[in-house]
Amino acid sequence: MKQVPILVALALFAAPFSVSAQNQGQIASAKRGVNCPGCNLFQADFSGMEISGRSYARARLRQADLSLAVMNRTNFSGSDLRDVNAYGGVFSSSNFANADLTHASFVGTFMAGTNLSGARLDGANFSGAELDRARGLTQTQLDRACGDSQTKLPQGLRIPTC
Repeated sequence: MKQVPILVALALFAAPFSVSAQNQGQIASAKRGVNCPGCNLFQADFSGMEISGRSYARARLRQADLSLAVMNRTNFSGSDLRDVNAYGGVFSSSNFANADLTHASFVGTFMAGTNLSGARLDGANFSGAELDRARGLTQTQLDRACGDSQTKLPQGLRIPTC
């Protein structure tokens, strides 16, 4: 029975030190269009927003909602974009170099001029996406992703069907 008071004391001591999964202040700043490299934007909702020409390099955007967002010329290089939903988004001339897009949904996105050099695309869904003018995209990357007959790719590249 002596263990119960110790566990309660530990729980009370640890409560003020609990770690938030996201940073609401950084999310609010990013939604206002402020550059936020290295920020913790975990599960942020950018759906339908237009925020172009900003930097979220090395940011944590895991599980963020970028659906129907317009984020042209935005720097996501080195960012954690695992499990994001970017359905119908517009990312013209954006930079995803060395970003982790594992299990991300880029269904129906427009990515003309987007840099995907070194991006990790494991399990990413590009069904209906326009990638035909993307830069730095390799067959090895696409072999780990999937798409459909509507996915537009640079000449000579193919993508497995989802």
